Amino acid sequence: MDTVRLRRLNRWQAEDLREDLADLHVESSTTPSGEEYHGRQEFLQRLAHDVQQPGFDMLVAEAEALAGCAYGIPVERDGSWWEGFDGPLPQNLEQLTASGHVFAITETLIHPHEHARGLARRLQERLLADHQASLGVTLVDQSVHSAIATFTAWGWQEVGQIHRQPPGPPALRVLVLQLGERTTEHPDGLAHNAGTQRPD
Repeated sequence: MDTVRLRRLNRWQAEDLREDLADLHVESSTTPSGEEYHGRQEFLQRLAHDVQQPGFDMLVAEAEALAGCAYGIPVERDGSWWEGFDGPLPQNLEQLTASGHVFAITETLIHPHEHARGLARRLQERLLADHQASLGVTLVDQSVHSAIATFTAWGWQEVGQIHRQPPGPPALRVLVLQLGERTTEHPDGLAHNAGTQRPD
């Protein structure tokens, strides 16, 4: 881990590195043999979309070669990111969103030869810290049980489901990674801070 360097990329640098990132996606995924090309193309389409989003940010981990990356966007304070959430949005999530301290990590890729848990967590926490986020959020296709298990192993917690419009999966699991201190009153670390306010 000491030989791995973290480096921030802007959207143009990320686009320049897209083929290497797509290679990393194929190497790190559990795509069945014969479907690698399809998975690679879908990843490239998602990346092309994501780099255009306001506030897009990416961190890459490099050793001798590209070892991992994590990227995402800040969640808008108006709560529109949560549209389609199944049931009422937990108050802590609503308050943190209104405070502007939630960052959506849209992709995490780790080379299978690296120490996945440590490097993934390091990338995710650094990205969240750089944005002064109190909470990371990500969406996972509920049919991909291996991805849900992996994120859970990295310290993420499931808080519900969200329904998005096609062409994506109809139902996605919502997972959060808290950075706050866990207390008896707030075992999930999602303490509401007095400086946060609901949007008008």
